[in-house]
Amino acid sequence: MIFFRHLLSLLIIASCILDSKESRPNIILIMADDLGVETMSSYGGTSYHTPNLDRLAENGTRFVHCYSQPICTPSRVQIMTGKYNVRNYTRFGVLPRSETTFAQILKEEGYATCIAGKWQLGSEKDAPQYFGFDESLLWQHIGSGRKIINGKRVDKRYENPILQKNGNNIEYNNGEFAPDLMVEFISEFIQKNKEQPFLVYYPMILTHCPFVPTPHSDNWNPDSPGSASYKGEAVYFSDMVEYVDHLVGKIENVLQENNLIENTYLIFTGDNGTDRPVVSEFNGYNFPGRKGTMTDGGTHVPLIVSCPGTVDESVNSDLIDFSDFFPTLCEIAEVKLYKENYLLDGRSFLPQLIGYNGKPREYVYCWYNRNMEPGKTRATARNQQYKLHLNGDFYDIKNDKMEVKPLNIKTLSPTQIQIFERLQNVLDHYAQFDTLENYIESDATK
Repeated sequence: MIFFRHLLSLLIIASCILDSKESRPNIILIMADDLGVETMSSYGGTSYHTPNLDRLAENGTRFVHCYSQPICTPSRVQIMTGKYNVRNYTRFGVLPRSETTFAQILKEEGYATCIAGKWQLGSEKDAPQYFGFDESLLWQHIGSGRKIINGKRVDKRYENPILQKNGNNIEYNNGEFAPDLMVEFISEFIQKNKEQPFLVYYPMILTHCPFVPTPHSDNWNPDSPGSASYKGEAVYFSDMVEYVDHLVGKIENVLQENNLIENTYLIFTGDNGTDRPVVSEFNGYNFPGRKGTMTDGGTHVPLIVSCPGTVDESVNSDLIDFSDFFPTLCEIAEVKLYKENYLLDGRSFLPQLIGYNGKPREYVYCWYNRNMEPGKTRATARNQQYKLHLNGDFYDIKNDKMEVKPLNIKTLSPTQIQIFERLQNVLDHYAQFDTLENYIESDATK
C-alpha cells in the first residue's frame, strides 16, 4: 500500500511538472531590418503610420534606450548568442558553429521553434536546423537571393521571391510578396504548435532596400521580377514601414484567434538604424538614416514588448543592448542558465517587464568591424546620456544627438570626468578580447 501511495505521488509530481512545461509562455521575436527608433510614432516619429505598433507600445513596455549593432550580420550574431561581437564575430554572413543560440536552448527545453525572414548566417543547407530551428522559410540562406534576368542582376527578396523552405530552394512566380509568405508560414506554425510552448523568430526582410512598392501601394505590380536597382526608390520607404506594422497586426490577430495572446511575449525591435537615403521627422526635426555608423542613428532602435496581463504598461529608460535578448528569452522560458556553461555579456530584462527593478546595466558596449580588417575596428561605451568612442571622442548625446562636436576633455565637470573614466574602463576591459589572431583567422577563412 505504501508503495502504491509513493507511486501515485510520483505520478502527480510528474504530471505537475509536465503541465508546468506545457504552460510556459510562447515567445515571438520580431526584428525589422534597417528600422531606427525615429521611424516609430510611439517614440516621437511623425513620418509614418504605425497603429498596431503604437497599440502594442501603449499596452506593453516600451524601452527608450535599446541599442543594436550598426548593420545586419553583427546584430544577428549578437542577439542570437548573447555575446558582444568582440568575442565571436568572424566575418559578414557567418555565425560560427561553435556558438550556442537561444533557439538551441529553448528547443532542448521542449519548445517548438521556427524562423522566417532574412538569414545571412551561413549558407549550409542545415544551418537553421543546426542552430535550433525546427522549421524555416528564409531569404539569403542558400545563395545571394538574387538572379540574373535579361542580363540584369535582380533582387529577389520581395516581389516573386526566391526563398528557402527548410533548406530547399523555391522560386515564386505568381505575384507573391515574400513578407506575406513569411507571415503565412509563421501563422501556420503557430496554429500547428498551439498546444505546446513555441518560439518564433522573425527577422524581417522589410524595410531593407531595395525600396519597392508593397501590395498596399497604389502602383504595386504583381508581375515585377524584382528590383534591378540595389537601393530602389526611397519614396517607397513609407509604404514599407506601414507594411511592417500591417504584418505585426496580422501576427497579433493569429494569437487572438487561437487564444494565445495572454500567454505569448510579443517582442518587436530593429536590427540597426535606418538606411542612408531616408530622412524622417523625429521629435520636431529632420533625422537622416545613419545605418552602418556608430552614432545613435546607426544603433538606436525601438524595443516594444507586449503580453497582456503579464507585461507592465510602462515606458522604461533602462539601458538594453542586443546581448540581453538571449538571457531574457531563456528566463521567459523558465530556463536556468549557469555561468560556468555560458559566457554571456547580456543580462535579462524580464524583471523590468513584470514590475520589478531587475539589475539594469550601467553601460552599453558596441564593437564593430564589418570585414574584420586590421585597423578598421570601432568601439563605443555609453550610458543614457554620454558616449565614449575608441578614438577618445566623448559626446553628450542628449544635447548633441548627431554627435557633431565632442566634448573638450580639459573642461569636463567632475561628474563628466567620472563617467568618462567609467566608460574608458569598459573599453579597456573588452580590448583584451580584440586580438590580432581574430583578424588573421577571419582573413584565412574568406
